[in-house]
Amino acid sequence: MTLWLTRIIPDQRHRDVHRDGDDAVNLHHRIMSLFPDGISSTEPRRHLGILFRTETSRDGDRILLQSNREPDLAQLPVGYGAAAVKPLTPLLDAMRNGLPVRYRIAANAVRKPGATTRALYNLPEVVPLNGPHADDWWTRQAEASGLALTTLHSTPLDTAVGNRRQNNQRVQHARTLFEGTAHITDPDLLRTRIRDGIGRGKAYGCGMLSIAPHRTTV
Repeated sequence: MTLWLTRIIPDQRHRDVHRDGDDAVNLHHRIMSLFPDGISSTEPRRHLGILFRTETSRDGDRILLQSNREPDLAQLPVGYGAAAVKPLTPLLDAMRNGLPVRYRIAANAVRKPGATTRALYNLPEVVPLNGPHADDWWTRQAEASGLALTTLHSTPLDTAVGNRRQNNQRVQHARTLFEGTAHITDPDLLRTRIRDGIGRGKAYGCGMLSIAPHRTTV
């Protein structure tokens, strides 16, 4: 299966860019509008392998979109921004055991306390993690994804928030950006985790794992 990586550089002067940037649900629908309707009556995002991440770089804000079907960029509103798409096949095919890589993922690091613990401490069903607890969560996820971390830097991000259109239910996913270097320990497992995403909130900008070759110096 081919995976596609799309990079969108939004024009911050565009009205729709502001609407999407302020609401994770709006951005989810914007992303889904780049693909045909009726692909799957249940869980179309998962069927299309759609994952995305927003991030800020020295060149400005951008949206990175991963999917198993090439998106129709003509569906973006006129003037929304510049966009380009490329296949991830060469990168995925080049993975091998022991290969040093750089990684990046904006993830919803959480724990789910048991019923007794929730009742005792009046906790919600899902508790967001931060600091060393979030780092521990990502270390475990990385190991379970075929990566052995060598460096780890984490940065808290703004929470992804919005309201679902069907029932006005509030969407809220805490996000932490994890990035650093690692070695591949299981290429096949890593390909699967890149394809499927990691953790909760995948429909709203969480869980997309990106890697790139890391050239070490001696």
